[in-house]
Amino acid sequence: MSRSVRRLVTGHDKAGRSVFLHDGPAPGALPSLASPKMISTLIWRTTTSPASYEGDEDMAPAGFRVPTAPQQRGGTAFRVTDIPPDSELGDLSKVDISKQGVHVSAEGRKRHVMFHTTDTVDYAIVLEGEIWAVLDDDERLMKQGDVLVQCGTGHAWSNRSDKPCRMAFILIDAEPKRT
Repeated sequence: MSRSVRRLVTGHDKAGRSVFLHDGPAPGALPSLASPKMISTLIWRTTTSPASYEGDEDMAPAGFRVPTAPQQRGGTAFRVTDIPPDSELGDLSKVDISKQGVHVSAEGRKRHVMFHTTDTVDYAIVLEGEIWAVLDDDERLMKQGDVLVQCGTGHAWSNRSDKPCRMAFILIDAEPKRT
């Protein structure tokens, strides 16, 4: 189901001129901890804000798993995720999705088995297919080209179609919600 994502990363040579450091399949494609049929490809991450682009370290190397939230004050994570139809995910009722660095509640899991919150502002972009954005008391169908700005709210993604949905997610560290 999952196709590789071509990743181009720029940097500077010793003379300070712009160059391509990487051009090829992103090496950070891993199955989700929730379901091996859901594949997330880490494109890039930052660990501070403002971000540094000094050096040429690959911030998304093969096998590197970033939890759903960046897990670092001022950090970001950019990933492309292939979400299969809900009918292909299997029984996730016993899966502990909090291992992915998200907050879960029994009430939210009653709404949708993957319902969670993060301490992030997320830009979620549908690249291919369609998906339902599920909130506490509402839901909306998103199609290719639609963008959702998720501001630390409880949510889940539900693919009720018969085709995979490819989404881009940019997660930006945010202050935890005060209750």
